[in-house]
Amino acid sequence: MAPMKAMKAMKAVKARGKTMTKGALAEALATETGLKKSECNKVVESLAKVATTQVKSAGKFVLPGLCMIKSRQKAATKAGKRMAFGKEISCKAQPAKTIVKAFPVSALKKSI
Repeated sequence: MAPMKAMKAMKAVKARGKTMTKGALAEALATETGLKKSECNKVVESLAKVATTQVKSAGKFVLPGLCMIKSRQKAATKAGKRMAFGKEISCKAQPAKTIVKAFPVSALKKSI
């Protein structure tokens, strides 16, 4: 019964509306600030560049009042056999990965 509830919740999220595109974001910023759409588009692109360089160098980037983006290293795993769900499963070796996650700031959580 629980999986069906989860699927219904996901369908409700999809039905809520489409996500905003980069052009729509630039348009919204232009109407809000009075700048041209092309200037707002450049601001969005430069913000993305600054965020990627900060995450690469410092491992963390915060958009005040919105979200925090963190990166971390996930260690490599050796090949072998593991117990999962009561069965012994043979697993392949996995290389080390860099994982990037975004977390909402508490101000955003409280406002929703």
